[in-house]
Amino acid sequence: MGLIPTVLETTGRGERAYDIYSRLLKDRIIFLGQPIDDHIANLVVAQLLFLASEDPEREVWLYINTPGGSVTAAMMIYDTMQYIPPKVATLCTGMAASGGSLLLAGGAPGMRFSLPHASILIHQPWASGMQGQATDLEIHAREILRQRSELVRIYSRHCNQPPEKVERDLERDFFMTPEEAVKYGLIDSMIEGAKAAEEMAAKAAKNGHTAEKK
Repeated sequence: MGLIPTVLETTGRGERAYDIYSRLLKDRIIFLGQPIDDHIANLVVAQLLFLASEDPEREVWLYINTPGGSVTAAMMIYDTMQYIPPKVATLCTGMAASGGSLLLAGGAPGMRFSLPHASILIHQPWASGMQGQATDLEIHAREILRQRSELVRIYSRHCNQPPEKVERDLERDFFMTPEEAVKYGLIDSMIEGAKAAEEMAAKAAKNGHTAEKK
């Protein structure tokens, strides 16, 4: 990961040093800034579960800048977002591609945002380096098709798009600007400042928006 910045915080007991991600966690912000693999998914899920146990009523913010990665790892994070009691607000800060766009779309209704110059990408799952007998390859192919059907179902539900359209759009890399993502239904708003995002999230919560828990 390279050098992780440290933040000093002064309290009545003196100074305390935090790595930057732990300090953000105190403000209920989780930053996903790497390709999604099992290790990263475990870390994000652990943070989601911790924040849910600490305060099940207060929303969690998931900042996303990732090219995606493992489908199963992304699904693990997505399922946990739907499982925990707090609403999860999502914000794309640079790129939300592949599994990253799935997590972006899976935020609580009315609480899915993007910064102005972010890039959003959806596409179907793909596999590389598969080896083995023909029957083994067939088994893996069936699993990829199953994952594809799951992605179609999830995007269709969160984006309010017909499954047939989502299926067509996933055939090839489908890039969206924030404005296009709003029209597609993948996010709710493009924002230019933290205050605007917080106000929109508070308004969404006040209006009774709830994330689907399935």
